Amino acid sequence: MTAAARWARRAPLLPALIFTIAVTQLPFVATLVISLMRWNSLDPANRGFAGLDNYVAVFTDPDLRSAIGVTVVLTAVVVLVSLLLGLGLALLLDRRFVGRGIVRTMLIAPFLVVPVAAALLWKHALYNPEYGLFNGVLTWLFGADAPQPEWISGMPLTAVQASLVWQWTPFMMLILLAGLQSRPHDAVEAARIDGASPWQVFRYLTLPHLRQYLELGALLGSIYVVQNFDAVFTITSGGLGTANLPYTIYQTFYQAHDYGQASAAGVVVVLGSIVIATFALRVVSSLLREEVRA
Repeated sequence: MTAAARWARRAPLLPALIFTIAVTQLPFVATLVISLMRWNSLDPANRGFAGLDNYVAVFTDPDLRSAIGVTVVLTAVVVLVSLLLGLGLALLLDRRFVGRGIVRTMLIAPFLVVPVAAALLWKHALYNPEYGLFNGVLTWLFGADAPQPEWISGMPLTAVQASLVWQWTPFMMLILLAGLQSRPHDAVEAARIDGASPWQVFRYLTLPHLRQYLELGALLGSIYVVQNFDAVFTITSGGLGTANLPYTIYQTFYQAHDYGQASAAGVVVVLGSIVIATFALRVVSSLLREEVRA
């Protein structure tokens, strides 16, 4: 194939490539440049090149270090619990029963809710101590003397985690259900004929087959949850020890007006997401290779 023919095939992709670079890479380059500057709009006279000082501040400032810790804990808990619940639901939906299609649609619904709307739903419809569903159920079960917990102030980080688990469990369920439906059914049937119990089939056949799907779900979930802002902002406004790194970046940029430090923290989040995404792409590639070999 001549060079002209290769360019003729690639030319239609150039507008999309240029657009993608303009809306993704150029802003990131600008953020990278600002992260190396000393730039606070409240002190305009003290502006200049800061080198790596902003990055040092990200890892040494107590608030930012706390935000990194909260981000790690929030991401780990949400992803792990969502995976476990998603696995249970996927195993349920892998069986044939009346109304399976309706149940599947209802279970997918939380993932389709706008994140801010989901956070508002949990904050007001479920957690509210006066008219929320949780306290209403307690009153219905135990009467007027039932305890009325302050769910958000009493367990703030758990409140945020619960709302995110509710929203991300359907995503994990879909990935794992796809993995279950790609199992070699002849091997499963052979194991059952040989007298294997359901637990043995799950332990020695299903779980090894789902390993890469579990890894894929964990990696993709981590990419998105580590960047979560909506739930923290809506439910707790970053208070009571729930400020994760995206929320702290928001505070640093829009409230403290320290553009350099906020940009450095943003670059750290992006680099962490790139590392996770690299592993996710490797898992996807290995899955596709297995499908081709099959």
